[in-house]
Amino acid sequence: MDYNFYILLSTLLTIFTTITLAFLVRAYKSKLYEKSINLPPGSFGWPIIGETFAFLRSDHNKFVGDRMKKYSSKIFKTKILGEPTVVLCGTAGHKFVAANEEKLFVAWRPHSMQKLFRSSYQKAASTVIPRQSEKHVVTAPGFLKAEALVRYVGGMDSMVLDHLKKHWDGKQVVEAHRLTQQLVLSLSAKFFMGLEDHSRIEKLAELMDTMMLALHTIPVNIPGTTFYKAMKASQAVRETIMSFIKEKKEIMASTANKVQDLLSYMISTADPFTGKFMPDNEIADKIMGNVAASFNSPAMTTTFIVKFLGERPDIYEKVRIEQLEILKSKKSGEALNWDDMNKMKYSWNVALEAMRLIPPLQGTFREAATDITYQGYTIPKGWKVYWTVSTTAMNPEYFPAPEEFDPTRFEKTSPPPYTNIPFGSGPRICPGKDYARLQILSFMHHLVIRFKWELVNPDCKITGGMNPFPVDGLMIRLQAQPVSA
Repeated sequence: MDYNFYILLSTLLTIFTTITLAFLVRAYKSKLYEKSINLPPGSFGWPIIGETFAFLRSDHNKFVGDRMKKYSSKIFKTKILGEPTVVLCGTAGHKFVAANEEKLFVAWRPHSMQKLFRSSYQKAASTVIPRQSEKHVVTAPGFLKAEALVRYVGGMDSMVLDHLKKHWDGKQVVEAHRLTQQLVLSLSAKFFMGLEDHSRIEKLAELMDTMMLALHTIPVNIPGTTFYKAMKASQAVRETIMSFIKEKKEIMASTANKVQDLLSYMISTADPFTGKFMPDNEIADKIMGNVAASFNSPAMTTTFIVKFLGERPDIYEKVRIEQLEILKSKKSGEALNWDDMNKMKYSWNVALEAMRLIPPLQGTFREAATDITYQGYTIPKGWKVYWTVSTTAMNPEYFPAPEEFDPTRFEKTSPPPYTNIPFGSGPRICPGKDYARLQILSFMHHLVIRFKWELVNPDCKITGGMNPFPVDGLMIRLQAQPVSA
């Protein structure tokens, strides 16, 4: 028995030594290669963690701006979220990424996001996102295209109005951030899944909020950590969606239900590249991703629009005048339509300005598909590339007095390309940008017509990092306004 134990121990030691040596040799060769090429200027920071804590916790504009001043205004290297990363700055950097999607760059998401949104069947999958499958789900049969969204405007308008009547009417003080989260999740649950169960939607909103706190973090799954709580929430969200998929299949089988939402489409349509129908856990993963995308950024943008309008009564009045003009053109009880949305030009400029000052997502990652030469430097294959709106949106060259909230700047002149791109750009521009626009404008229309408000906590702390939000919520004091024009 002792001999067998000795053999086992020797075998394990040999395996460990071999793996360790292979890792060291690979690391050594990588270091030699990196020394032989001209890497961008910058610093990897501390061993292992790099500059992750500063990236996640400090003001994003300051993190990027300080390094642009110190190293280069066009490109610098760092290490964040466990990955050597090159940050491309300015309009040239944005354009370079957009022009080379699926050529030099492939989409990549941090390990924390991969763990949150991938079920067990995908655990061994690459963190690089296959474009064909993603594009198939998002674009076919055109759920998010403008011509398809036209028919959803009336239903969205009705849901927004019902939400305000239920959660805002008759209240003196409300927490706007939490309520906007509930609203946007109600809309996306209906739009993507056909889910209208309010109790399930409210629970999903709480769980999604917990998940959003860990989108960009170190994935340490230890009890008490933010990531641990997010993983528990992710499991609960997946179970809820899986249960609803089962219900949906039963309804579709018994009623010959036609395709009316994205979930119905994914259940009933085979993948054109494989000819196979998606298993339920894959459907759940994709629905989770779509719902999360339509939950986080629109809720943040809507929250900060409420904040800015509460701080600027003069701008609030201009928005209200525009919305009252639209109301006057409607019959009593008539819902908003697509043409009405296109008339809300000043209101949309307010939204654009809010997204310029506090982008709902500061930037996004790519992975170098091959060695890339940019600005005379080499970005090695496999390194991560990060582009961020903070390098252009607050640049006085493009936006005079950039700290000032001024929606009229978009009336005076159109911003140069690749300067204010809250929805991204190029082939990977956010496919839900038109959907988000309808959400935001529907809410603004009814909110300013029904209420005036002031901020209870005007100096509320806004988190740094990639996903800014009011730490203690956004408390506002409501004053009901006459609804009729």
